[in-house]
Amino acid sequence: MNKVELTRLRIASLSVFRGILTRSVPRAFYRLLSSLDKSPEQFLECYGEFYSLISERGCSDKLAYAMTEAALFDENCFTRAAAGGTYTELPGDVLHAVRRDCEAILAAAELSADEVLAAYPRAEELSEVTEGLPRWRCGDCAESFRMFDGSLDNVAAYYRKNGCGMFARYKAFVWRDGDIRPVLNYDTISLDEFTGYERQRDKVVQNTKAFLEGKSCNNCLLFGDMGTGKSSTVKAVANAFRADGLRIVEIPKERLTDFPLLADKLSQLPMKFIIFIDDLSFQHQDRSYTTLKAVLEGGLAARPRNALIYATSNRRHIVKEKLSDRAFEIDDVNTRDNMQETLSLSDRFGLTVCYTVPKKSEFLEIVAAMAKEKGISISETELFAGAERFALVKGGRSPRCAKQYVESLYT
Repeated sequence: MNKVELTRLRIASLSVFRGILTRSVPRAFYRLLSSLDKSPEQFLECYGEFYSLISERGCSDKLAYAMTEAALFDENCFTRAAAGGTYTELPGDVLHAVRRDCEAILAAAELSADEVLAAYPRAEELSEVTEGLPRWRCGDCAESFRMFDGSLDNVAAYYRKNGCGMFARYKAFVWRDGDIRPVLNYDTISLDEFTGYERQRDKVVQNTKAFLEGKSCNNCLLFGDMGTGKSSTVKAVANAFRADGLRIVEIPKERLTDFPLLADKLSQLPMKFIIFIDDLSFQHQDRSYTTLKAVLEGGLAARPRNALIYATSNRRHIVKEKLSDRAFEIDDVNTRDNMQETLSLSDRFGLTVCYTVPKKSEFLEIVAAMAKEKGISISETELFAGAERFALVKGGRSPRCAKQYVESLYT
């Protein structure tokens, strides 16, 4: 049995990593290898379709990467256990199957176009056609597969650091249409991009570290003036700790009634999550208000142990309250109790962090730092005078205002 035929059979018998055969490149490659006993037309058709696909995917010069990348992003019993740091607890026969699958995937990744063409039984008859066919190049394997030496430690370390399945491929997620969906163009903001608000950010960072280390931690409410960096702080913290197994899933406030479904899905995953609720506020008698309240404290559908809720709001008490809500109503016997009920949600966040508009000196410091980062070379006097005029037009000073001003100079 030649090398190509042996590789085909090994790919056909993939077990734990069998899911890679649902991915386009491995599936097309297996189809090509399976056409070796077909007619010349069928074999050449499979070859042409495969080369067309890898050209479209940008991997005609790195087939090994495309094949092993599919394995890195596969979700199965091994990758889930490895992401959770428990892969050594799997049965020995499962671990043996994983090693065998890894070896088979690497063998396929190393097959050259010439080897596949030469393995076709009627290769000599097709020499006039095959001589002009394009050839792919194998290149290097992806990440930990480069270091695979029979031990699963390096492969498992990748999953431990990066997660598995779509949680390894993507960095941020959103709850949509009853499921967790990846965000293709996520905000890459980092903690280093902030100037000011160090005290507020440190509280969020320390709480997140405690969560990742399995220590006591709290759901967090970031509230205060608009444009002060509340949402940016949450996204930057999620980006900072991604390598520690942290992911972020945003749930729109309109879908908070779906929280039990989201909690069930997250509880089955080995990674840790920030459940992000942006710009949180409720109208009186909002149904999702009671859902979130139960989740934060006391409900059966509480947040999973591997998740924290981080919410932002422009309101300290979250619920929009009118003066009429405080007025005595003749049919309301327990007015005070009802008012306390309305304002109690924010008290269920164990950690509350206040963001207020910066003072003039702080605002100008933020402007100067952003201008320096963008490489804008104008005098400090001109820069600050322009910033103050811009803030006057915008109706107030804030980090968002500073960013918009600097970007107007940069463009």
